[in-house]
Amino acid sequence: MDVAKIIVDVSTRQTNKPWTYQIPENLQSIVQPGMRVQVPFGNGGRQIQGFVLEVVKGETTTKPLKPITNVLDLEPVLNQELLQLSARIAEHNFNFQINVLQAMLPNVMKAKYQKTLILLNPNLIDDNNINDLFIDRDEIPFELDFIPIELMSKIKHYQAIKALGFKYYLKNKAKIKKVKKYKNKLSSDQYDEIRRNLNKNAKKQARFVTALMENPTPDWQLVSSLQHSYKLTAQDINQAVTNGWISMTEMETYRTPTLSSTIQKTKPLVLNEEQSVAFDAINSALNQQISTTFLLEGVTGSGKTEIYLQAIARTIEAGKTALFLVPEITLTPQMVRRVKGRFGDDVALLHSALSDGERYDEWRRIQRQEVHVVVGVRSAIFAPLEQIGLIIMDEEHESSYKQDDNPRYHARDIASWRANRHQAVLILGSATPSLESRARAQKHVYQLLELKKRALANPLPTAQIIDMSEVIKSGGDEVFSPQLLDQIEERLEKKQQIILMLNRRGYANFMMCRDCGYVPMCPNCDLALTMHKDTYRMECHVCGATQPIPHKCPVCGSTRIRPFGTGTQKVEEQLQDKFPQARIIRMDNDTTRKKGATDRLLEQFGQQKADILIGTQMIAKGLDFPNVTLVGVLNADTTLKIPDYRASERTFQLITQVAGRAGRADKVGNVVIQTFNPQHYAIKLAQNQDYEAFYQQEMSLRRTWHYSPYYYAIQIKLTHPNEQDVAKIAYKIVNWLREQIMPSTMIFGPAPGSIRRVKNRYVYQISLRFKYDDKLEQALNLLVNDAQKIIDKNIQISINRDPINL
Repeated sequence: MDVAKIIVDVSTRQTNKPWTYQIPENLQSIVQPGMRVQVPFGNGGRQIQGFVLEVVKGETTTKPLKPITNVLDLEPVLNQELLQLSARIAEHNFNFQINVLQAMLPNVMKAKYQKTLILLNPNLIDDNNINDLFIDRDEIPFELDFIPIELMSKIKHYQAIKALGFKYYLKNKAKIKKVKKYKNKLSSDQYDEIRRNLNKNAKKQARFVTALMENPTPDWQLVSSLQHSYKLTAQDINQAVTNGWISMTEMETYRTPTLSSTIQKTKPLVLNEEQSVAFDAINSALNQQISTTFLLEGVTGSGKTEIYLQAIARTIEAGKTALFLVPEITLTPQMVRRVKGRFGDDVALLHSALSDGERYDEWRRIQRQEVHVVVGVRSAIFAPLEQIGLIIMDEEHESSYKQDDNPRYHARDIASWRANRHQAVLILGSATPSLESRARAQKHVYQLLELKKRALANPLPTAQIIDMSEVIKSGGDEVFSPQLLDQIEERLEKKQQIILMLNRRGYANFMMCRDCGYVPMCPNCDLALTMHKDTYRMECHVCGATQPIPHKCPVCGSTRIRPFGTGTQKVEEQLQDKFPQARIIRMDNDTTRKKGATDRLLEQFGQQKADILIGTQMIAKGLDFPNVTLVGVLNADTTLKIPDYRASERTFQLITQVAGRAGRADKVGNVVIQTFNPQHYAIKLAQNQDYEAFYQQEMSLRRTWHYSPYYYAIQIKLTHPNEQDVAKIAYKIVNWLREQIMPSTMIFGPAPGSIRRVKNRYVYQISLRFKYDDKLEQALNLLVNDAQKIIDKNIQISINRDPINL
């Protein structure tokens, strides 16, 4: 018989393998690798989605196999490259393969299930409330809208005696959008004759027929446009079809993402000497079709984007496709304008700000090979492109390229794998490359290309460091130093623009009672709730729990409960008080949640409809506004004091990147860095954007401390509802690991997580550092496969290779 090897939609270790199903005779000519299918799984008639990995003809088997129920697609949704890549990612990162496969597709293509309650034997049911549920049918949805919660215990009883049962249905959410179109069915002379024979009172019909006569439409046109132009109803259109005046049909159309303003067409710019040297090296690799990775290290404003665009143009000329990744959704609108300004409709977008329908349609345009360029964030690395010639990762140092949730992966690793497969060029671009990438360039694994000057030959902004402890000692403001306020006032008078960054959203870090010290905490996590004044709520930024802002202390009853700390909302409020004439835009996760909000806010600022842009780190990278001459970093220590060995690197990168937003055109830029650690090397070197000095100093420390890039790292995270249990299990695992791995591998921990409790589960973590250990991979696979079975069924284990956050 013909069989299919299928990965089923069940995320457990026991099911993380291909399952063999019989292909029914009526589906044998249809089922192919890469298709989604519907299959029965387990007992009770449960129907679930699966992905076909392989089709085997004429397989012999000793036991009966369950048959595939149906196909969800008539053609593969994943090509052979992505199927193989899913297995590689799952193995390398200790993921479930089904989660990787689902991550490769738009949300609407992920399985949606419906559970129903069915009547099996009414003679066994003697409860009127249960009988009333089935008074007019034998099957009802298993939802609270249909079944009162107080009946659940009785339903469980009747299920146990087989009077009731369950069924599962698989729904395909991927819907194609269709629109009605028409075209003329008659000649102009025939329409003229119809018009002359119409009743004199049929003025609307006469107007309609005249339009058809004067505007012949050999091609299909939108019915909606016809209705709008001539004020016609659906009944008018249907009557025209009945009369034989027009033909009408339904046709597929794409839901196309739009930006808030028109995109202007651009032409390639003349490259300066440094840009030309870099581009020539990239172009040579493109022409030779050699898989080469370039690290394009260029100071802010050095013209990296123009090199990207000209490399994409060469790729398209060679008949290949290009993938362009950006780290933040904030950067997408500006980058989309630049790429679409150069390549028009030959560009598809893949990012989370699109609606599900738009993302599905953009994905289908890529799969159908209707575009040559894809622009998107991290998940766009899975775009179903064929014949890839170029992959670009802009701001390659950004931690957002790493996904720490299941499925865990780093977009840079996948970009490297896909580039090698296609013999494509990979460009990693940044003003502040990650230490790992720069170290690979030093060892000639990557080819280093440097841009040391700004493209317009304008100087880098000057920067000054303000010691906020001295400001506070002299009675100053804890948010705004006098120096920063003076410079803001000066720029407002000159009609120049200002960017202020504070990497903390909300109004205040937390609230505290001045009398008893009570702090409102998240009920699910060991975290203080953040105050959000615009929604009048306290919010947990980890699990999303919310509660009203308290007006008096729930412990002692005092009304002296006040906010502590400062977030972007509070900065906006205080700034408006100090400069009432200033037009202010705030950009953080709270103000950019709505569709199109990011593009709209950036366009307003770019059109100089606002004087000051306040935001979190999302405004620090890639934005290019020629009238910005002042950048203020309100608290440079926000990332510096995080208990993580990358804290200094992140602080240097963030300050350098946001400082680069100033003075990008013909006006001199200035940067004010406010800090309580003015002597810290990361802050002092960021003041002069001295990446080379920072790289040397930080690498020396990493070598001493045995951190990346000198050592590989793996983090094991354990969670459990009981703190004592998770601690015992963590120590048991450490003792077991010591017997399995090489002595040279260092084990740190176990230790409680930096947040002790998350979503009502206690967290412990174990860190491993090593240069080489051929036993480690086998031990970790054994651990994740057998932990729940051997140790505790309530334990959850995740293994994170090369974690971004420790």
